[in-house]
Amino acid sequence: MRDHYDFSKMKGRKNPYVKHLKKPVTIRLDTDTVNYFKSMSIKSGLPYQQLINMYLRDCASQNRELHMQWS
Repeated sequence: MRDHYDFSKMKGRKNPYVKHLKKPVTIRLDTDTVNYFKSMSIKSGLPYQQLINMYLRDCASQNRELHMQWS
């Protein structure tokens, strides 16, 4: 069966969706934070992980920086 295929003349091309790929990570979040996004998930109909990703993506695209002031 392999004799019927000739891949030597195929030209490769880059994946156009590579920028949309997701990388699994492990992150520890406060219970209150997870509950907040889960409640937003119920209201919006989107999975809470997707909501967290959308929020973080928005922060990254807007180049938002965290400004903390310790007392």
